[in-house]
Amino acid sequence: MTPAIAGILGLLIFLIIMFLGMPVSYAMLLTGFWGLCFLRSPAAAFNIISKDIFTNFSSYSLTVVPMFVFMGFVAYYSGIGSGLFRLSHKLIGHRRGGLALAAQLACALFGAICGSLAASVATIGTIAYPEMKKYKYGDILAASSIAAGASIGSLIPPSVLFIIYGIATEQSIGRLFMAGVLPGILLTAANMVTIYILCKRDPSLGPAGEKADRKEILATIKTDGLIEVILVFVVSLGGLFIGWFTPTEAGAVGAIALLVLTLFEKKMDLNKLKLALFDTTKLSAMIFLLIAGAVVYGRFFALSRIPFQLSSWVTAFNLPNFAVMAIIIVIYLILGCVIDALALILLTVPIFYPLVVNTMGYDPIWFGVIILLVTVMGSITPPVGLNIYIMKSVAPSVRVETLFKGVWPFVGALLVCIAIIIAFPSIATWLPNLIFGSMG
Repeated sequence: MTPAIAGILGLLIFLIIMFLGMPVSYAMLLTGFWGLCFLRSPAAAFNIISKDIFTNFSSYSLTVVPMFVFMGFVAYYSGIGSGLFRLSHKLIGHRRGGLALAAQLACALFGAICGSLAASVATIGTIAYPEMKKYKYGDILAASSIAAGASIGSLIPPSVLFIIYGIATEQSIGRLFMAGVLPGILLTAANMVTIYILCKRDPSLGPAGEKADRKEILATIKTDGLIEVILVFVVSLGGLFIGWFTPTEAGAVGAIALLVLTLFEKKMDLNKLKLALFDTTKLSAMIFLLIAGAVVYGRFFALSRIPFQLSSWVTAFNLPNFAVMAIIIVIYLILGCVIDALALILLTVPIFYPLVVNTMGYDPIWFGVIILLVTVMGSITPPVGLNIYIMKSVAPSVRVETLFKGVWPFVGALLVCIAIIIAFPSIATWLPNLIFGSMG
């Protein structure tokens, strides 16, 4: 059996045991270990695993994960997302479909503090969905727009998915954060245009609400402490971008500043703090296990020479770059329907990154943005659709079938964004090059 065939067989085994119910991290560890034993020897496999895992987990860069995760859970349990939605509601809730538009804006703003898909759905959904039902919004728009809008948070910094991609590819997390800003704004705008078109075709989906005056808007900003939240964001990520902090220090500064702020404003108590710490530990441990599995699986795939074979195949057939990228995107879209975004990034980076960056010459930062867009699409498409099931738990009366039916226009918006960023790569690369390129 050739190494390439062993690699393909390993991928099939991974998919089979994952579908049988084994956690993705353990499935990657087991498959990677089996492959290393076959391609080398059991002794070599144990040696490679112990050295690679130790090297990766002793890396300072990994400490960035729990910092930003904790920052996100502090934002989640303190109820900051509710204030962001109330502000968005006051600003644009009076327009047709305004509450759904406000949910997109709130998801983008909350993503600038949290960066967690699940937390965005739960936070914005809890406050926005009842408000939409109050104004007699149709479920197919109300619930689906929130589930789709949460995907924006994966692009707006800080983003856990960008952190994981940066660690896996050894790219600058600061550059990746900046690369997500304009695509995040683009996706927000695309979702809002989608809502406008849907409500234009069927006004009953999103009736207009009441218009707020300037005093009400200013009062919302003041009472919900949103100015302080913006200052925390500016100090934390602004300090990262201008070089005051490393990514880990930026996460720590942001988490502590947000914690102090929420304690001072009495939005955080001991019980909420315990929950935030518990969830941070649980999610960070899950991410670290996934990284450990990806390290072993990635080494196996490198030894299988599949990335090299892919590069040779592209060279031999002389396929244009856009055709290869189209094939890769289709593969991501298919796998994204059955594999979680975080696991999918760690699983596929060892396969496609060398081909796209080293052979085809694409910018690794740009490729990271494309990967995030296609993988988060899986969070709203069947059968996995994590955002859909979280939204279902927030709104138990809504049928899953209704949610999946309602998100397809937003899937179209995501595809349009992907096409635009492929056609105009500078949307993803201009801002990081402007800021970090000028710093030398």
